[in-house]
Amino acid sequence: MKIKEILDRGITVSCELFPPKKESELSDYHRVVAEMAKVRPSFMSVTYGASGGTSDYTVDIANEVQNRNGIPALAHLTCLSSDKQKVASVLEQLKARGIENVLALRGDRVEGVTPPADRYEHASDLTAAVLASGDFCVGGACYPEGHPESPSLRADIENLRYKVDAGVSFLTSQMFFDNTIFYRYLLELHRVGIHVPVIAGIMPVTHAKQIMRITSLSGTVLPQRFRMIVERFGDDPAAMQQAGIAYATDQIIDLLANGVEHIHIYTMNRPQIAARIFENLSSIIPHER
Repeated sequence: MKIKEILDRGITVSCELFPPKKESELSDYHRVVAEMAKVRPSFMSVTYGASGGTSDYTVDIANEVQNRNGIPALAHLTCLSSDKQKVASVLEQLKARGIENVLALRGDRVEGVTPPADRYEHASDLTAAVLASGDFCVGGACYPEGHPESPSLRADIENLRYKVDAGVSFLTSQMFFDNTIFYRYLLELHRVGIHVPVIAGIMPVTHAKQIMRITSLSGTVLPQRFRMIVERFGDDPAAMQQAGIAYATDQIIDLLANGVEHIHIYTMNRPQIAARIFENLSSIIPHER
């Protein structure tokens, strides 16, 4: 089923996986996928390595998600890690497995890695190529606090329009920890005429060490309330995990209460974290998704 059709049905809660770095780890990832599938997310997205290191396993994991566990799969594709021939090959593999959802991304620049010369320059170019290659549903990424490389939020939103004009059916947001920022972002998108569904990206931070990496890569603002949680519980792993799950759950409940119907959880391949959040939402989200 296409993601746009799933989103049209009402409230959705989805999860993200990233493939293993080595083929020897694939068997354990089969277990991870099966455990994640038990919570019955609306769909599961599978990332594509920015440097190409894990890209070879994206199709395998997406196939595991959809055809062995019965959860619609959303396969990521990036410009910077693949040339046009590689993209065409991946799309053919996805079609052969009945996977019809793709998240088209530019991808992060990786120090010391030179992108292929024959590549799609922008996510909008990749979106157009995916749509031209078959009956795919294509999504894009958006950044409520602006892309780290963008000079301003307004400029970033202007660039976002290129993705929408190229044909993306939905957008998935970068993680954020202050819902007010997301609400303001939605208002700005509507103001400029961008009306495709926006899925709110939520990351349960369960380790204090995640914070530095998150802020360095994405420039995400950490509200004072969240900083106090890390300061108080960061040295106690069990307490930090419980607090991180509670904070993410609170974010999701607030989003749903304010009319945001689509949530995407960045699980970091930890089914137990997803399970606890879904349990916290058991009487709030529909039982059949």
